[in-house]
Amino acid sequence: MTNKILALKYRPQEFKDLIGQEIMAQTIINAIKLGKTPNAYLLTGIRGVGKTTTARLIAKALNCQKNENSKLVCSSEKFCPTCQEIINSNHIDILEMDAASKTGIDDVRELIENSKYSPTSAKFKIFIIDEVHMLSKQAFNGLLKTLEEPPPSLKFILATTEVRKIPVTILSRCQRFDLKRVSVDQLCAHLKMITVKEKGKISEDAIKLIARTSEGSVRDSISLLDRALISQSINESKQVEEPDVRKMLGLADKSKIISLFKEVLSGNEKDALKVLDELINNGLDAKNFLNDILEILYIFSRRINLGPIKKDMSISEADVQMIDQYSKDIDMQDIGLFWQLTIKTIDDLRVVGNENLSLEMFIMQLTHLKNIDFRKEILNIENNNNQLSNENLVGKKIEDKPLETNIPNQIKNQLKSTNQIMTDPVKSYSQDNLSNKNEITSFQDLVVRAIKEKEIELKYDLERNVKLVSFNKGKIDISFNEKLNKNFIKNLTEKLLLWTGERWIISLSKNANAKSIYEKNQEDRSNKIEEFKKSKTAHDIQKAFPDAKLIDLSEEE
Repeated sequence: MTNKILALKYRPQEFKDLIGQEIMAQTIINAIKLGKTPNAYLLTGIRGVGKTTTARLIAKALNCQKNENSKLVCSSEKFCPTCQEIINSNHIDILEMDAASKTGIDDVRELIENSKYSPTSAKFKIFIIDEVHMLSKQAFNGLLKTLEEPPPSLKFILATTEVRKIPVTILSRCQRFDLKRVSVDQLCAHLKMITVKEKGKISEDAIKLIARTSEGSVRDSISLLDRALISQSINESKQVEEPDVRKMLGLADKSKIISLFKEVLSGNEKDALKVLDELINNGLDAKNFLNDILEILYIFSRRINLGPIKKDMSISEADVQMIDQYSKDIDMQDIGLFWQLTIKTIDDLRVVGNENLSLEMFIMQLTHLKNIDFRKEILNIENNNNQLSNENLVGKKIEDKPLETNIPNQIKNQLKSTNQIMTDPVKSYSQDNLSNKNEITSFQDLVVRAIKEKEIELKYDLERNVKLVSFNKGKIDISFNEKLNKNFIKNLTEKLLLWTGERWIISLSKNANAKSIYEKNQEDRSNKIEEFKKSKTAHDIQKAFPDAKLIDLSEEE
């Protein structure tokens, strides 16, 4: 017994030992005492919260030799022979079936055939089907009749982590119990108790970290504690600390992540990458790191919206002070963009071979996003609306010339598919989308809408890679450079339909004089710098600082 892993050694053998499921346990006990037990139980919940354990406890309670007269469940350390056999998983009348490996109708037929026979020694014959959602459709259909009207001496106990995959016809024939996630406080108390019994040495912060990492799973938390105590047993004088657990699990130090955010918010790309390299060298797990980023973003948003952070099990006081300080440099718009990019990076990890490169690109993208002042850009675009809209549009006849032969095939294909869309049935957009449509009357309106909708890639292409030739309601003529996203026309057409409720035509024209928004802004910037260099102020500055070089101008708002 002492050589068992802790998850088995400390597996609950009585209802009172179940952690965080007190209401469910009491309901089941009361039903057994009153003799009002259902034909079938359905136990749902995440992995490791006690579904299979609860199923065995129900089997013990129904068949316990000590409850024949007193209606009490076997509750002493010396269990009755029936309960002991169930604990040892060798009772002849308690059949456990793993539906993950036995999914077919033949397996269910065998089960139904066995249900015809009365119990050998127990009061009830009990079938425990674990991961029941893995059964095939035919298997579920074969189980229906027996599940609804089983023999008086037969009980079914079904357990699953995916209750939504179970047919409604099965759900309606079961009494359902949802096992909830166990709170961090309850897990911490349980892990401390196990640590004391095992005579281990582990700090409170390390236990809290294990409890948070397990995400409400008792089995996972005990397994992680087992790993930590095994590492400590080699050196009995050493206590397991939080950094030891982080290294064991490949978790990043939250203070380091917050420091990384400091560099990102300051626009210090090199320093941010240095912090990331340090984390990677310490054994950082990419997915865990990105999940920690999401947690930090949530804490930032809570700090911004709800004020100072109160006692929180997931973050230290020192980290709280750092977040209080850095929250002044970030707003909800930044958090929204960071959150979307983090989710996207998590998805990218599935297809990217080198995770470290993905993380480096992620940090560089975060730094770039923070340097974009969307509100200022919207104002600048709106202020330059008339100037830009009049160029190439008023008093000029635009000649549509044949497309150059060097236009990428991807763009040509997009044009073909776009033209086809005009004759294809309209996609089924919801009334909500159509009711929220906004008028887009200029190219600047389009860019502003892309910014407001957080369509970063589309906004980037519109500003840098697209050169407006003409803009009319329902039709946009553009030229472009070689850096244009291959899916640009398709994406723009779909977004315009979504935003306006109307179909738009995107056509390509050859116009060497057209310029992108970015090119125009750079030209205006250069002109302003040259104009300023001719001013008296510039001459005075140059005289006072001979080695100084004018590189940029900015206007104070």
